[in-house]
Amino acid sequence: MKTLTKDMQNAITPNMALKLLQDGNSRFISNLKINRNLLQQANETSDGQHPFAIILSCIDSRTSAELIFDQGLGDIFSVRIAGNIINEDILGSLEFGCKVAGAKIIVVLGHTKCGAIKGACDHVELGNLTTLLSKIQPAVALEVDTKDHRSSQNAEFVENVAKLNVKNSVKSIFERSAILKEMVENNQIIVVGGMHHITSGEVEFYETPCNI
Repeated sequence: MKTLTKDMQNAITPNMALKLLQDGNSRFISNLKINRNLLQQANETSDGQHPFAIILSCIDSRTSAELIFDQGLGDIFSVRIAGNIINEDILGSLEFGCKVAGAKIIVVLGHTKCGAIKGACDHVELGNLTTLLSKIQPAVALEVDTKDHRSSQNAEFVENVAKLNVKNSVKSIFERSAILKEMVENNQIIVVGGMHHITSGEVEFYETPCNI
């Protein structure tokens, strides 16, 4: 597998970038990963990087973007924070990755059985974690289908909140970054939401692309 160059990155359209991620995930769940010389890629990217995608995902140890999308060194920017929430620093990172470094797609990637989502569902308060989980509370409030047992003990409730949280993060990107919104409107990038199913490894994409 060739290391991405600037010319190769320029030739990738936003929809092609999505297909590259979908194909990579298909290889992952089939245990058919591409054979890469990672040391060679480290050398070839030492003077510069040209990733085609940005993955905003949770810090969960089972959700490594490079692995679940079968990508090599220099292929993707990986932005990780508990609960895949949005804040100003993350928005700045996304703006850099797309506007400056040339990435063609942003994926907001939630995952099943997420500890941060469970914490928000249980209204956990613990030091600085309290502030982080407060950013997930809007998704908890939006989940109106579950009338009883609204806690982490209800797996369906947790997964419903996780999906709504992904959609809220996507919406926040459009609402809080004029730079990224303009790039979407000009068809320079797409923003999609998705869910990584921990048990199977499959990534389910919600919008292709997402425009809010």
